[in-house]
Amino acid sequence: MNKIFLKPGKEKAVIRHHPWIFSGAIDTVMGDPENGSSVQVLDSKKNFLGIGAFSPHSQIRVRMWSFDNEVIDQTFFEKRIDVSIKRRSHLMKKYDDSAWRLIHAESDQIPGLIVDQYNDVLVVQILSSGSEYHRNTIVGALKNITGLSNIYERSDMEVRKIEGLKQRTGPISGKIPHEILIREGGHQFIVDLENSQKTGFYLDQRINRRIVSDYCMDKDVLNVFSFTGGFSIYAAGRKAKKVVSLDSSKEALELAKRNHILNGFSDNEHEWLEGDAFQLLRKMRDQNKKFDVVILDPPKFAPTAAHVDKAARAYKDINLLGFKLLNPGGVLVTFSCSGGLNEGLFQKIVSDAALDASAYATILEKLNQGPDHPVSLNFPEGAYLKGLICLKN
Repeated sequence: MNKIFLKPGKEKAVIRHHPWIFSGAIDTVMGDPENGSSVQVLDSKKNFLGIGAFSPHSQIRVRMWSFDNEVIDQTFFEKRIDVSIKRRSHLMKKYDDSAWRLIHAESDQIPGLIVDQYNDVLVVQILSSGSEYHRNTIVGALKNITGLSNIYERSDMEVRKIEGLKQRTGPISGKIPHEILIREGGHQFIVDLENSQKTGFYLDQRINRRIVSDYCMDKDVLNVFSFTGGFSIYAAGRKAKKVVSLDSSKEALELAKRNHILNGFSDNEHEWLEGDAFQLLRKMRDQNKKFDVVILDPPKFAPTAAHVDKAARAYKDINLLGFKLLNPGGVLVTFSCSGGLNEGLFQKIVSDAALDASAYATILEKLNQGPDHPVSLNFPEGAYLKGLICLKN
């Protein structure tokens, strides 16, 4: 097996079981490892530290598979997948839902691999060269452990380019329906596996949808970046007076409308707005429109730390407009899914937005990703979703 040797002092993160080794930490590479193949990792004194996947195109040059001398084969992946699913077993018993994240990449010790289950269909995202290298082995392991053979791939994320990989989508095996009807929180949602964002549905907001709905009873609610209507359906289910769903995607709004009807809600309770969120919110502000609850769940403005400055301006603008549209005593629910933006900075941005909006606001609750999207203590970067529920006094 090929080997990499770290520079003196650069072994500390690996010893703490952090799964990433950056290119600047590597002294020498022994051999000629191909993209995604396994390498032994050794410190500057030639002490063995573990086995990782080599990625010559990425700044994250090695993603650690194991901190022991294990063979990376189907048995290895079956063990990791089995542990990941058992880690979620108590959640599956607690909630009567039919869609779950089964594997959450580095946080489940399978770097670069996302697996979501929608009823009897698995949707796979392969985001790193190591998981790509073992793709067929991983698929075999998934079938053996889950007993499911309906597998669809959504490896269409931009991060694959950084890994030197082409984007790929399509069926891997079994029968894949164009749409799936899932159950969550007593509601039903249509999931478009081929065309929707992420793997089809924002499963990471599962618990937050329940929490936020409690603030929507008998309220006028504005759901911005509404996608296929997750927060909107929950708000309607809690008998919100009026729900306005805003999204730039015509297709997402059409699916949201179908979800609205599917759950037995009337069109009189809902308004649908298609267009750019910033432009439409400014128009609402100029028209002096007001709401009791404003929900902001934007896309990833800062995928990495390099994008933070530009993203910070966008987050401030959208939250400033959100505060402007609130009635006194209204509630702003605001999120960031940007991994490059930490929780402290996000809270400061929202605070600055409130100040510029001449709004005195207090934090009622802090939100994060659902427990089927766990965060390893050795990998704090896995905590990407941040949310605040703020009261405008």
